Amino acid sequence: MSKICVTADGKSLDAGIDPRFGRCRYFIFVDLDSMALAAVENPNAQFAGGAGIQSGQFVISKGVKIVLTGNMGPNAFKVLESAGIEVVTGVSGKVSEAVENYKAGRMKSASSPSVSSKFGQGKQS
Repeated sequence: MSKICVTADGKSLDAGIDPRFGRCRYFIFVDLDSMALAAVENPNAQFAGGAGIQSGQFVISKGVKIVLTGNMGPNAFKVLESAGIEVVTGVSGKVSEAVENYKAGRMKSASSPSVSSKFGQGKQS
């Protein structure tokens, strides 16, 4: 069973991709075999600091193998990489499209963070 995590601005497959990892609104966990999903509000979104690391540890605790997101900073990237989790950045559109594109092999793993530390602290609408 392969479990994937997608950062989202809503709770469904029709939600948009949240461009932030550490401070995304929701994590959507999808079982790639059954397409069963669970949407979880990000418990770390409002942290003053350390949201990327805390979110990385949270995602690891859910047993995922892959993370799809818009951007990821160096601290979160290091946490996930050390746990052997594949990270794909530059993802946009809807959650359902991202999952399908990943399953079809149209996405490439990131080899480094896509943004600098503290990127997600700015207000985003």
